[in-house]
Amino acid sequence: MSQKYVGAHVSASGGVFNAPLNAKAIGAKAFALFTKNQRQWSAKPLDEETIALFKKNLEESGIEPEHVLPHDSYLINLGHPEEEKRRKSLDAFIDEVKRCEQLGLDKLNFHPGSHLKKIDEEACLDLIAESMNIALDETEGVTLVIENTAGQGSNLGYRFEHLAYLIERTADRSRVGVCLDTCHTFTAGYDLRSKEAYEETMEEFDRIVGFEYLKGMHLNDSKPKLGSRVDRHHSLGCGEIGWDAFGFIMNDPRMDDIPLILETIDDSIWAQEIRALYDLVDKT
Repeated sequence: MSQKYVGAHVSASGGVFNAPLNAKAIGAKAFALFTKNQRQWSAKPLDEETIALFKKNLEESGIEPEHVLPHDSYLINLGHPEEEKRRKSLDAFIDEVKRCEQLGLDKLNFHPGSHLKKIDEEACLDLIAESMNIALDETEGVTLVIENTAGQGSNLGYRFEHLAYLIERTADRSRVGVCLDTCHTFTAGYDLRSKEAYEETMEEFDRIVGFEYLKGMHLNDSKPKLGSRVDRHHSLGCGEIGWDAFGFIMNDPRMDDIPLILETIDDSIWAQEIRALYDLVDKT
């Protein structure tokens, strides 16, 4: 019997301690959250009361800390070509890693960064790796989970090779991992729609990156077509990917025991989508 932990990126509005309750309310066994407002650079530090209440609510939700996948702010760009702006991003990133530490969470999911058409891809990847190593030096206990991207604009991370490049240049590889987003994977050009295409894509991921680094997944259908390099999520089964791919994932033992997180566009049906995913598990 496969051990799958499905949830969604739930709201932490009103305080991070509300996120576990919001996850529990939709029948989630995992969840993602922002530990601060994702559209602002700074946030007031987490106080002891907030931290204690988060841990209490997490315990009451029955969700294990390792099945929580916090996401950093969208403003952060660890590969920013301008040093001052990159440092601002890095400081914000380190703060987010420390917030995860405080909450007793062992992962932080982030988008690698963008070259903004000012430097080449490799130079940008080198800056991202350097930023990651500084963050690892200044924190402990939290794994940096690189999310693959759709490759929209100047965003890096859309090729499996980009992820491998960053992992290779990480000083402490015990604290680096990858989150695969199905929409991003698909629009970056990796097909998932048929059993053959799915297996081919996953074999390529294993060969280039390695499943030992897979620490989470985002389960999203895609509005844009295969290889479009456009990042627009859709509800499961309503987009270009279709239901089959999610059945392959739910029956793939390589995705056991990691957070599988919905970021689909209609949060009012998340509870149904979670149930529908579990219904795809082959009971034989």
